[in-house]
Amino acid sequence: MRIIHVDNHQQRKYGHTRVSWALKLYTGLVRAGHNVLAFSDRDVAAFEAPLRIRELGRKKTNLRLLQTVEAFEPDLVVIGHCDLIDNETFATIRQRHPDIVIAACNNDPLFVPTNAANIAKRCEIADAMFVSTGVDDLQIFKGKRAGLWHMPNPVDPAVETADASALAADDPRLQTDLLFCSKSHQYTERGQLVSELREHLPADFRFHTPGMFDQPTLWGRDYEHKLAASKMGLNLNRQEGYQWYSSARIAQMAGNGLLVFTHAAGRFDDFMPEETLVYFDGKDSLEARLLEFHHDDDKRRHWAARCRDFFHREINNTLYAQYIVESAMHLPYSHNYVWIK
Repeated sequence: MRIIHVDNHQQRKYGHTRVSWALKLYTGLVRAGHNVLAFSDRDVAAFEAPLRIRELGRKKTNLRLLQTVEAFEPDLVVIGHCDLIDNETFATIRQRHPDIVIAACNNDPLFVPTNAANIAKRCEIADAMFVSTGVDDLQIFKGKRAGLWHMPNPVDPAVETADASALAADDPRLQTDLLFCSKSHQYTERGQLVSELREHLPADFRFHTPGMFDQPTLWGRDYEHKLAASKMGLNLNRQEGYQWYSSARIAQMAGNGLLVFTHAAGRFDDFMPEETLVYFDGKDSLEARLLEFHHDDDKRRHWAARCRDFFHREINNTLYAQYIVESAMHLPYSHNYVWIK
């Protein structure tokens, strides 16, 4: 199938990139056997704009996408967080090419008002909308053009290559007992929980929090090295309680063999096997479970290895990409996707 993937492909990062779900989707589409053309709206806008001022290139970028569709003749257009592309441009694509299917993807939380508005806007023009929150919580967008689908946070076997579960606690390559990376402070009170953990965990418990408490944020290879050197990871979302919603860090940590602690309110036990993710419902239960696995290294390695194996086998980016294609195009499913209910 011929696919145009419109998103921020980070071409101007010159290698110093974030771990990007958009790039994982692109490589997953290619691995699934599709002919995929990447259209990076932010990079095109900067290239086309006077003085490289991105906003000044917005109009030209929309015209370039129309030009690209004419030349490439895709069967499917997959759109991500491409805020520089207007709905009117996708309406023009549909008018000129009524057989093209448009699938929109959004990996940000519903509790951020601007993001919920973006999802609602794309639901007006897309045929299918894929969101990293479960379908139960997507009913607020029901009644628009787009069908509503959940999409998970996938691992990429070429990105999540480390395996901390294979290392014993006394291995010198493991420099961190618990890792939590964050730089977002809006719409959240998770900083209070992190502060309380720092106060109550034993003095010799190596709890590292890049991006918080005046510590520098980690990007690119620095972040990858940190993941590979950590035993356990804390998956704190800015707000909890949304069905199957998580920051993309859940796949980054699980895929690299860290033992992942996540709030029970996310209901990941709907499709995750037992003895994979570790669930908690508050500070006391989190602290107790952290110490439990900290003092039982065989248990830590066993759970982390099972979780890593499950993510790489069942929530990898090839299956993820093919699920998006099959759902958007109303094709028979080629795999028993674990997150489908």
